[in-house]
Amino acid sequence: MSDAPWTIETICDALGAPTLAQRFLGEINRAPAHQLLGVFARWERIAKDILAAVERGRTLAAYDARGEELPGEWVDVTDRVLDEAARIRTRGAA
Repeated sequence: MSDAPWTIETICDALGAPTLAQRFLGEINRAPAHQLLGVFARWERIAKDILAAVERGRTLAAYDARGEELPGEWVDVTDRVLDEAARIRTRGAA
């Protein structure tokens, strides 16, 4: 995003998913006047984090597409994720 000020519209756009945008709009519309800036600031931070993650993903995808080693230090957590998924399946979905 450019250096333009964030607006309700730009936050909704940056959130990407309609469900997130609806959640944001619901919170901003229900917030009492004295909480509006806090709610706005929290969702602005979320939107910025999402945009940064998207940009990081695109950068990594470009490395991958060129067949290059991904930058940074990577820790393989595949086994941990698979173990957690198995635990969740045995408990059943909430």
